[in-house]
Amino acid sequence: MNKLDIRTVDVTQYVCPLREGGSLPAIVKADDGFLYVLKFRGAGQGKKALISEFIGGEIARVIDLKVPELVFMNLDDSFSKTEPDEEIQDLLKFSVGLNLGLHFLSEAITYDPLVSTVDAMTASKVVLLDSIISNIDRTAKNTNLLHWNNELWIIDNGASFYFHHDWKNWENHLSRTFPLVKDHVLLNKATCLTEASVEIKKLLNLDKITEIVASIPEDWLLSESDTFSPNEMREAYIKFIDTRFSKIDLLVKEAEDAK
Repeated sequence: MNKLDIRTVDVTQYVCPLREGGSLPAIVKADDGFLYVLKFRGAGQGKKALISEFIGGEIARVIDLKVPELVFMNLDDSFSKTEPDEEIQDLLKFSVGLNLGLHFLSEAITYDPLVSTVDAMTASKVVLLDSIISNIDRTAKNTNLLHWNNELWIIDNGASFYFHHDWKNWENHLSRTFPLVKDHVLLNKATCLTEASVEIKKLLNLDKITEIVASIPEDWLLSESDTFSPNEMREAYIKFIDTRFSKIDLLVKEAEDAK
């Protein structure tokens, strides 16, 4: 399987926590000199949230949405030893190893549905992206979108692919669509859903999906509580995304009806 060219960097400085995120992500500096928002493997949803973030972000990139560069980030055990805050100390301790970083967009502002603008094609693509990856967390309460340089940027897809929290029943999700699209923050602005689906069909395909899933670090797919092997999990992610993608016309209709 071909893989994406994802860079791996080392964390050199813990700058500050982002308290607005439920999983306590942090701004960190890496050995390439850049700042990143670090998503921790030791946070509540663990490595599964990193997998969701990674797959969702790279699919968004394939369909020409704006996504900060995603990198794999090595965190060593030195940071927890000098951190005075006990909660952050524990998070750092449980996150030693490979984590996920998003390039930090300096001075970006959170998307506000009452104030921010977004064009209909972009809004429609985001709605369909989230229908494909079953992202339940892009609502008015928590938009997980940023405005930067007058463009809309996708961040935080960690609540996607919720089937992977129960591998024994994951196949039950193959026949479903995405009724929770009714709560999507961009639904009312998504007035080009059919046109957006045509664009997505041109850009996304099974090879691209396979390439993204093949790039998930093996370590993130290993868990004592899961009965599936990493290869079985990869096959399940590919099958789920491809099945959803093949139903894109149904997803368009579901979103139209939800309006």
